[in-house]
Amino acid sequence: MVERVPMTQEAYNRRRAEVDEMENVQMPKIAEDIAAARAEGDLKENAEYHAQREKQGLLQAKITQLRDRLSRAQIVDPAQIPRDQVAFGATVKVLDVDLDDEEEITLVGDGDEDYDSGKYLITSPIGRGLLGKKIGEVADIEVPKGTLKFKVLEISYED
Repeated sequence: MVERVPMTQEAYNRRRAEVDEMENVQMPKIAEDIAAARAEGDLKENAEYHAQREKQGLLQAKITQLRDRLSRAQIVDPAQIPRDQVAFGATVKVLDVDLDDEEEITLVGDGDEDYDSGKYLITSPIGRGLLGKKIGEVADIEVPKGTLKFKVLEISYED
């Protein structure tokens, strides 16, 4: 089964532009650099040539990864999401039951995550654990360190 990658139209457009820039700007530049390094002679001991080939391979791998994500993209329209439960785009105020600490988490799609500012992928363990929860419910979330218990205090959505 193909796992869909939820994202907003804006995130999809950003990723698409990133791939276009890599394919149409960065990759031709690397090809030019490889040609220039090749012209320097003996390829066995040509460090510049090997560095550019490695750079080309890494860029191609990144392009392939982004293309895969774009091919599996599921564009989510925030206007179609139920507002009484945790769903894509929700900002959720939770209480960590074990630590008695409040935290604010926003569930976002691919390309919008920023864990330092509380923006978690909806496909992350925390995102999946909170999905569908309503105010007052407790989510038991399995993470590598053990189990987190988050009580949902508030749910809000950007308009």
